Amino acid sequence: MRFARFFLLFLCLNVFHSLSAQNSQDSLYMRMHYTKEEKMIKMRDGISLFTSVYIPTDLSKKHPIIMVRTPYSCRPYGVEKFAELYNTYHKYYLRAGYIIVFQDVRGRFMSEGVFEDIRPFITNKKSSKDIDEASDTYDTVDWLANNVKNNNGNVGIMGISYPGFYATMAALSGHPALKAVSPQAPVTDWFRGDDFHHNGAFALMDAFNFYRSFGLPRPNPLKQYASVKSKFSEDSYDFMLKAGALSDIKKNYFGDSLQFMNDMYAHPDLDKFWADRNPLPHLNDIKPAVMVVGGLFDAEDCYGAWNTFKTLESQSSSSDNMLVMGPWYHGNWGGRGDGASIGNVKFGQKTAEWYQNEMEIPFFKKYLEDSPNKMVGGKVNVFITGENNWHKFETWPPSGSRPYKLYLTSENGLSQNAASDKATGSDSYISDPAHPVPYRSEIGWNRTREYMLDDQRFTSQRSDVLTYQSDILEEDVTAIGPVIADLFVKLSTTDADFVVKIIDVFPDDFKEYSSDKVPMGGYQMLVRGEIMRGRYRNSFSDPEGFKPGKDDRVKFNLPDIAHNFRKGHRIMVQIQSSWFPLFDRNPQQFVNIYTCKQSDFVKSKVEVFRDKVHPSSIEFLVK
Repeated sequence: MRFARFFLLFLCLNVFHSLSAQNSQDSLYMRMHYTKEEKMIKMRDGISLFTSVYIPTDLSKKHPIIMVRTPYSCRPYGVEKFAELYNTYHKYYLRAGYIIVFQDVRGRFMSEGVFEDIRPFITNKKSSKDIDEASDTYDTVDWLANNVKNNNGNVGIMGISYPGFYATMAALSGHPALKAVSPQAPVTDWFRGDDFHHNGAFALMDAFNFYRSFGLPRPNPLKQYASVKSKFSEDSYDFMLKAGALSDIKKNYFGDSLQFMNDMYAHPDLDKFWADRNPLPHLNDIKPAVMVVGGLFDAEDCYGAWNTFKTLESQSSSSDNMLVMGPWYHGNWGGRGDGASIGNVKFGQKTAEWYQNEMEIPFFKKYLEDSPNKMVGGKVNVFITGENNWHKFETWPPSGSRPYKLYLTSENGLSQNAASDKATGSDSYISDPAHPVPYRSEIGWNRTREYMLDDQRFTSQRSDVLTYQSDILEEDVTAIGPVIADLFVKLSTTDADFVVKIIDVFPDDFKEYSSDKVPMGGYQMLVRGEIMRGRYRNSFSDPEGFKPGKDDRVKFNLPDIAHNFRKGHRIMVQIQSSWFPLFDRNPQQFVNIYTCKQSDFVKSKVEVFRDKVHPSSIEFLVK
């Protein structure tokens, strides 16, 4: 996350220094056609937020306002210093004469007040002291609409990742001037699926790298981020393994200096602390048009994009809601790369450029400009990988989709046919926390974005990974929508994690993609992987240990997919109990994982059944 978050520090604000000719041209254009103002905008409780406002010098017409609210700084500071805008701003909004606004959120950099991570939304505000990110947005939009010269009264807000959370909060503000909002890879639920936890499992690598810098006391706006330590190891797997239990990591590398790290450790289960920070229950009767954007291979906030749109459709169906999901890593659609490939996998077109020109720009143009255009695209716009084409739907999952279930069978097979009445059987492995399954084959420090599509042949060879695959497909299978893993298991211990991976196995003679790093014949492309902390199999708020030697069931959802398993390919499923250091190690005992010691970690025998009574399966929808 450190790499991705620092990228988003600059990507979302578009203020990083670039040597590219295009950026230089845009910076020159901006200086010639814009003036910059810096304002401390007062909120209802008296706290003022630092806001940079870039205003076109063209006084012959009124201009729309587009804004990003961010915890990552809207530097450079000083009216004489202009941001070097990147992203789609330099392609359209800048030359279209939009008023461009950046704001440091409450308690960050130049803004006053106290910062709070994913500050809870207050449904019933009783006084001016009841503030949240929605009220701060309302007060900011109100000031802009009434004080920035030559604005046309239409405001749009966008943001990627953490700024995507602030965009979601903006949709809750209810200000009449706010006409369009685009939460992109929005931070949404930090316990179930975004950034720091997936189904209760702690995202060790991302949390460690992010909070050793972001979580430090209020940053000096004139300096770069500080850090707990600047260098650890070239090998994250080895370092994190030697770092020990979560209690050791906190003691040795963070202490009690980082409030949110303390909070995460103090709230191991889904309690009020986490529930209050989830914006989804509040997405009712949304007034502005909303375009949710996300990446199919976003390692950080794929959950947030899917579930924000689904919740809007469920709780605010009369609102003008849209969804765009492309074959992207975190923020890939927003100005970094053209979206034509990730790692070894190619998509046959520049998907990020298509999105910017056909979706994002028309969206804001329709709702913010005085002469609106007709939108291009559908309500739901999804890129189906494998087939490598964009599709438009009116609902998600698409109407007419039908269930497609694959059962685990003997001899490492997958079949649409359930086991016969007389069939018995199971497969097992030993999960050893001292030798966890790595999430990638290469050695390195930063969490890679490419792991979301990486070749899984290296894990197929491990004895602690169960691998099942179908026969060669005789026709295309287009998987689209939610994925459900339904496992019947037995443990020798009181807890374990379950990682399920859906994989596209390429034919041995596959030659459509060329790669200097790996032969693509027989490539095992990860399409979707997810972890489930076993203790939460029945409830995230009321964890329950396993009874050693007793049959049990672990059923959970993986994030949605949109992938075409082509004729001649195979579908593979892998099951394992660690994914390290992507996620922390489960001690495999029903103890508090945040306070337990290294001596609490034990081996566990994990048995997965595949018979008529216990038909373990993977299910998704097909169209």
